[in-house]
Amino acid sequence: MLALLKKAYLNNSLVSGATLLSVLAAVIIVAPFLYPGDPQSMVAPALIRPGEDARYILGTDGLGHDLTAELMHGAGISVMIGIGSVTVGVFVGTIIGAIGGYFGGLVDDLLTRLTELFQTVPTFLLVMALVCVFEPSLVVIIAAIAATSWVSVARITRAQFRTLRQRDYVLAARTLGYSDARIIVVEILPNAIAPIVANISLMIASAILLESALSFIGLGDPNVVSWGSMIAEGRDYMRSDWYLIAIPGAAIAATVFAFNLVGDGLNHVLNARASS
Repeated sequence: MLALLKKAYLNNSLVSGATLLSVLAAVIIVAPFLYPGDPQSMVAPALIRPGEDARYILGTDGLGHDLTAELMHGAGISVMIGIGSVTVGVFVGTIIGAIGGYFGGLVDDLLTRLTELFQTVPTFLLVMALVCVFEPSLVVIIAAIAATSWVSVARITRAQFRTLRQRDYVLAARTLGYSDARIIVVEILPNAIAPIVANISLMIASAILLESALSFIGLGDPNVVSWGSMIAEGRDYMRSDWYLIAIPGAAIAATVFAFNLVGDGLNHVLNARASS
């Protein structure tokens, strides 16, 4: 464990990404205290530029919304959707991959075909179709993104289980009469978790991009503010007030970059081959 922590501490990508995410977490925590009201309230004249008024540090948009309040509250919404959808996706994908990889045979063939079926459909089109069928809301968006994010986890988990199910400690567990459920959860899963954990941060980054794209085309939850909806509202002023798009766009880019750095760092720390 100490060696693992030392590798994590010395990994520049992991440290840099974790630092950026710590700043993001601080923003999310203090947002309700600094801006307790509705961030979508019209609180000032429209199109105040950044630095023009000390009360509105990042300025206001075309409807008089405080961009700082929207940006900080939008961070919580974007991250919540990313983490929520990935949590569901990882849970479903791990179960499907573990069952297929452990039992093999017909069960594995059926689950593999199901996974391939979801892979054949473009991710964004599937998410957009699911959100269109139901009324756009945070729960629907999380469920729609989760419906596409489990596939990569299932493939990784299946590959790990197919490799690990023939190890000596698994054969010994079968000899001792352990149930299949116990072998899967207690014996194999802890040894297969490393690549899944390394993939989670990349999945969160992808989920944030998907949510931003949905909000940009008007399929986000209209009751909350997100970075994608901020860009959508600012596109009409792109020529004259570029900051309306640049500010939330920079926030999305920085957040996705941070999660990618963490994912790359975790991959090097947890993957024995990459670390050697």
